[in-house]
Amino acid sequence: MVQTPTQRLANQKYAKREEKKHGKPEAVSKKKAEKSPISKTWIYLFAFLVAGGLILEILNLILGR
Repeated sequence: MVQTPTQRLANQKYAKREEKKHGKPEAVSKKKAEKSPISKTWIYLFAFLVAGGLILEILNLILGR
């Protein structure tokens, strides 16, 4: 069924009214850059501790105690 011009106008008015009530859908609105819950400093510190511990364990296995 094809829409008549009056139906099309009525649908557009309805869509605008609903948009004002509910806001724009996610796909249309601008997406904000999501920020990590943990700062990069903490991530680097954690990686340093894990990598450092791993290196020390490998040295301990190679040199043997």
